Amino acid sequence: MDERDLRILKAIADHGTGSPERIHDETGIPVSTVHYRLNNLRESGVIRNDLYDIDLDVLGLGVTVLVEVLADYAGDHEDVAGTIADIEGVTTLLSTMGETDFVAVAHLPDDDAVGRLLREFERVPSVERTNSTYVIETLYDDARALSSYSLDSLVDALADE
Repeated sequence: MDERDLRILKAIADHGTGSPERIHDETGIPVSTVHYRLNNLRESGVIRNDLYDIDLDVLGLGVTVLVEVLADYAGDHEDVAGTIADIEGVTTLLSTMGETDFVAVAHLPDDDAVGRLLREFERVPSVERTNSTYVIETLYDDARALSSYSLDSLVDALADE
């Protein structure tokens, strides 16, 4: 990965589009080069998909709950993680160190769904206990992590010499 790739990725993150024409407008990189590099970034797994971002609040999934999970499992860590990830509404699952084994993020339509979610966690045999936190307000949520970095920082940290 070189500086051009990083400029393309930064433009995608900053402007929310993978349009080669728009990336060209932002970076000055020729459209044909943008096409070529986007294909390479897809093939290497850096770009995973071409999905549109969805505003979950507008959609109706405006209740966010963080669930810390303390698990007592004799089996495989991945099996427990897979069971938790399959719970309807869980959108992110993080494996953590310390007292908490996992942190799940769920986006739900209403309070009734929160109750259902917590009951489903209770049904997982290896879940010893949970600690749930309602999110009152999302103050910052950047689905495009690269937009929080300057291009110079990205190049310094990630570009091949």
